Amino acid sequence: KLRPGVKIALEGNGFSVNAYILSVGLNGLRTVEVEDEEALVKVGTVPLPPYIHQLLDDPERYQTGYSRELGSAAAPTAGLHFTPNLLKAINSKGVECVPVTLDVGVGTFRPVDSIELERHRMHTERYVVPASTAAVINKAKSEGRRVWAVGTTVVRTLESAVSGGIVTSGFGETDLFIRPPQKCVMIDGLITNFHLPKSTLMMLVAAFCGYDTLVSAYAEAIQNNYRFYSYGDAMAIE
Repeated sequence: KLRPGVKIALEGNGFSVNAYILSVGLNGLRTVEVEDEEALVKVGTVPLPPYIHQLLDDPERYQTGYSRELGSAAAPTAGLHFTPNLLKAINSKGVECVPVTLDVGVGTFRPVDSIELERHRMHTERYVVPASTAAVINKAKSEGRRVWAVGTTVVRTLESAVSGGIVTSGFGETDLFIRPPQKCVMIDGLITNFHLPKSTLMMLVAAFCGYDTLVSAYAEAIQNNYRFYSYGDAMAIE
């Protein structure tokens, strides 16, 4: 019930930082200005999905090995599978690995609660596509080579940055909700975890591979006791 203009003190772990409520948006989501971002990191704890009930002793356990920028409310969990040694092995085979940034928002955790999918609204998220990344991807597509996305966040970033059939570099914001019967333009393969029911992530995967393929993959996972969600197993779809 905090209204715009209210000042609040955030305390924890022996630290304190002031914050100001700027506005109230969709579903009561507040936009907040914090006086000291570094202090906020010390005060807070890692935001975790609702199905993880214990705090992490080491926050880096819920982080990819190649993360660089602050901003996300969740880790791009498909990337948790990629260790430094695995990345070296991939690069040694001639695969070019290039980065993008998407500040994952709390909307990732929000289930789709409408039968009519077009009525569901995504929270806006910021993304960055470096010029070098756009150049590598566009060159690969022009030469008929495959572009793989590690995680649904990469898919949303690249599909949001497409213009005239190519990926454009730069900063942007996206509320793109990828769902059937939409098709992905830039992605030829996807590595992703097994997701929660009724999630926008599962619907994105269905848009990429088709409903029947998705159901078949999940049936296989259930039959063989795969682990689901953030620390779970992954699937490769082509």
